[in-house]
Amino acid sequence: MTDIKIRIENLYKIFGPKPKSVLAAVQDGMSKTELLEKHNHVLGLKDINIDIPARGISVIMGLSGSGKSTLIRHINRLIEPTAGKLLVDDDDVLSMSKSELIQFRRHKASMVFQKFGLHVHRTVAENVAYGLVVQGTAMNEAKSQSHKWLERVGLAGFENHYPSQLSGGMQQRVGLARALATDAEILLMDEAFSALDPLIRTDMQDVLLDLQEELHKTIVFITHDLDEALRIGDTIAILRDGAVIQQGEPQQIIMHPEDDYIFDFIKDINRGRVIKIGTLMAAPNNNVGPDIDRNMVLEDALQQVASSPTQECNVVDSVGTRIGSISLTQIVAGLARPDVEATPDARYR
Repeated sequence: MTDIKIRIENLYKIFGPKPKSVLAAVQDGMSKTELLEKHNHVLGLKDINIDIPARGISVIMGLSGSGKSTLIRHINRLIEPTAGKLLVDDDDVLSMSKSELIQFRRHKASMVFQKFGLHVHRTVAENVAYGLVVQGTAMNEAKSQSHKWLERVGLAGFENHYPSQLSGGMQQRVGLARALATDAEILLMDEAFSALDPLIRTDMQDVLLDLQEELHKTIVFITHDLDEALRIGDTIAILRDGAVIQQGEPQQIIMHPEDDYIFDFIKDINRGRVIKIGTLMAAPNNNVGPDIDRNMVLEDALQQVASSPTQECNVVDSVGTRIGSISLTQIVAGLARPDVEATPDARYR
């Protein structure tokens, strides 16, 4: 069973002078628009229930105003909830005292912001060392650690530069190094790459994935970009108007959108570059053709399957065991957009 690092249960956030007074109305189904019109309160989050696995990248995504940034700020209590529970390793974050919360933020959960959040009057090395100094690490050791992490994110030689002397992508590498230097188990990333140019953004995604392969942090990553979510996420939760509309593994969401809202997110993606053979494979049918890896995407597998004499291939796992088969017909079907009419819950039609 997958270990759950963060458990969010029945979480509500209402912004306004008397949020508790309108909580019952929201729980009874009052919409975000109606709440604002009738009570002059803003619905931030509505009955959020998400389990975030340990040692993986969990993406929370949605359009502007969906509540995704509000949600991530509840994890380290930068925002106080109106109601609900938030557990980290079964410890109730919402009941922590001020001193306990300080220790939680210093040692358990680091954050990387969209706008970098660097101290402009400190050098790059001093910025990275800052969290360690706050933890009580001696300055010499903190600087040594900062140099190590700067090297890991590709900024060796820039230790004595100031943030203003770096590009946006380089500044975000500093922010990432600063978060990693504290050795926190949880990394909270709020639209961390969205301000970067596309090529730099892809480069930063590569840096994060390479580091994660070694470090196995629990990462909560906020984005409005589905391509980014699909590229880095082990799981994805999609929010709309403060509520979770669908959550699951990327392949599941692509193949089975729950309603029109999710369908609109996925309809324009290049399915051939995202859907994996293992998602479509049928039962094993030995000796139908060459072997292909279950994690190969359709675009890469298409030519191999098409050139097979039977237009079929065996599907194998990471150790080469045959676990299924795939045909050209299945691949072509997988490239077609899903039919949202066939989904059982078209709530936004």
